[in-house]
Amino acid sequence: MNYTKELLENDRVKFTVEVDEEQWKQALQEAYIKTKGKFNIPGFRKGHAPRAFIERMYGTAIFYDDAMDIVLPKSYNEILDKEPDLFPVDRPDVKISAISDSTFKYTAEVQLKPTVKLGQYSGLEFTVDKVKVSKEDVESEIKSARDNAGWWEEVSDRPAQNGDKVKIDYSGSVDGIKFDGGTAEDYELTLGSGTFIPGFEDGVVGMNVGESKDVEVTFPAEYHADNLAGKAAVFAVKVKAITVKKIPEADDEFAKDVSEFDTFKEYEADVKEKIKQRREDQAKAKLEQEMVKKVVENSEVKIPQCMIDEEAEEMVNEFGYRLSYQGLNIEDYYKYTGTTKEKMLGDYAERATESVKTRLVLEALIKEAKLEVTDKDTDAVLKEMAEKENKTLEEYKKDFNEHYMAYVRNEAMTRNLMKYLKSSNTVK
Repeated sequence: MNYTKELLENDRVKFTVEVDEEQWKQALQEAYIKTKGKFNIPGFRKGHAPRAFIERMYGTAIFYDDAMDIVLPKSYNEILDKEPDLFPVDRPDVKISAISDSTFKYTAEVQLKPTVKLGQYSGLEFTVDKVKVSKEDVESEIKSARDNAGWWEEVSDRPAQNGDKVKIDYSGSVDGIKFDGGTAEDYELTLGSGTFIPGFEDGVVGMNVGESKDVEVTFPAEYHADNLAGKAAVFAVKVKAITVKKIPEADDEFAKDVSEFDTFKEYEADVKEKIKQRREDQAKAKLEQEMVKKVVENSEVKIPQCMIDEEAEEMVNEFGYRLSYQGLNIEDYYKYTGTTKEKMLGDYAERATESVKTRLVLEALIKEAKLEVTDKDTDAVLKEMAEKENKTLEEYKKDFNEHYMAYVRNEAMTRNLMKYLKSSNTVK
């Protein structure tokens, strides 16, 4: 196979290719073997007619299309193997320039990964947020932990109050007629939560266990059921149980129950340290995002539409994948929201453009800075993954799925890049 290449404007390349005569003839023979079973030739069983008889009846070009399907990808890939510095990002636009029983020539024009013009990425100044943890922050975190550790106890010596959980039977009616979905038994409702129709929970407040009462409410004008929207209703309610939430005291016993510490003082100090660590991680992530954003803003790259389209398509697919985890189908999502895939692709276009530009700029910066990933770098990432599963690095490596190695290397490279940017710029 012989070929020439011509670099065009806008990061495109054109290959002019002449396939070897023997290679083309072999492809024609393969095409014959692959498709001969489709032909009925008088005097021969189906699939057993010699190639010459088939070509005599249908013409010598009968196998050209199938032969091209064989030889085109093979020859095109051979060219790419010989041109490792070229990175196509789209399917090639192929045009046949000559074809016969002994000749096959074509041109293939394709979009390459665009050239990035890096802007200033060193000597910049960034500010990282200073982390502070107040006494109120710690108290709020512990209050939430105490609330999560709380339990419910039944009470019968007082009426229901906001914050109580009540078990009720209710039956709703409009103009004396019961409506669908308006009746329930042993329904548990936390008073003051605002989860029921406005006015209903207020009507239950003050009721005692065993008491029955009619609660009058008005459905909201924007209620999802048109037959009830804006209408007055009466709910016959019976309170069957009242429970109140008990919150544990902030003492040593509570600390022992919710942590590995024996005293509340130790637990409190650990809470403060964890809040600090969490906020430091957030500040670090914010700094890194700002650094990347600035480097990308300072750089120039003309992104081909095919890369934007592919990225937007990937984003829509990822959205559909997340929906499937919730038991939903993206086609149903289109139906219920009145949108279409085409509209979603358009909505994602701006984000897709920014995502592609960021990736291209960072790839160019990594190449410019000659950053590499070593075994030590990947081991550092694997060690963290191992610690999350309470394993040693050796134990984790033993069962590690190599399919995730690309993720590990990418994470290691990202860390190296962030180190490089922090060392090349001023962080206050």
